[in-house]
Amino acid sequence: MPIGILTLLVVAALIFFGFTHRVLDRLKLTDKQALLFIAALIIFSFIDIPIVSRPVNVSINIGGAILPVILAVYLMLRAERRIEWVRAIVASLVTAAAIWGFSRLFTGNLISPFEEGHTFLDPSYIVAVIAAVVAYLAGRSRRSAFIAGTMGVLLADIINLIQLYYGGVPGRAAIGGAGVFDTIVIAGVLAVIIAEIVGETRERIQGGPVRGDGRPGVDKKIDNPEYASAVLENEQEKKSPASETKVKGVNKVD
Repeated sequence: MPIGILTLLVVAALIFFGFTHRVLDRLKLTDKQALLFIAALIIFSFIDIPIVSRPVNVSINIGGAILPVILAVYLMLRAERRIEWVRAIVASLVTAAAIWGFSRLFTGNLISPFEEGHTFLDPSYIVAVIAAVVAYLAGRSRRSAFIAGTMGVLLADIINLIQLYYGGVPGRAAIGGAGVFDTIVIAGVLAVIIAEIVGETRERIQGGPVRGDGRPGVDKKIDNPEYASAVLENEQEKKSPASETKVKGVNKVD
């Protein structure tokens, strides 16, 4: 079974058992939408639409090219701020450039940048990891990272195909097909995982308490304004009506 389809099945299982609610909420997707889209990706990954036959026999894979573009556009339309659109597009271009430059650094093939047998990993996995890391660094948010990871690989594949076409190299090529489908899936999923881990860690650090002045009987200061406001209101409710003590920047411990 191709690694791309296997990855999608694992993700589908995680969604079905409720382990991905937080991530899907950030992506503005429901469980049903995500499962239907995964099913469509798997089914249509076996269908290619012919485009041209000479000098290169070119086709486009529905599951590996058309559907990822549809999902990327949908996620961008659901973005609350226009800056998300710009970030996702720029991140996709940066990711595509990184993949293209990486592949050209070796044998000049997008899917096989290393000579066969010289690596312990399939080269397409290496490209997927590079795409995921660059996509997160350029996109930062979960949505932008996913879009950049998938669209970056697809754009790099299209660039590679254009070079083959105008170079007059005979052969067959499927946009988003074969190993590129696996790379797109792995890059998109891995980019979201990286964004989730890093984002969750940053949120915990920024939203948690930091050290105060260390004096006995004094609460620690809180950097998060919403959390600090909630704590202040709670402390005010605890105080008796007879107590008219004015709350300043520091609350005394009862």
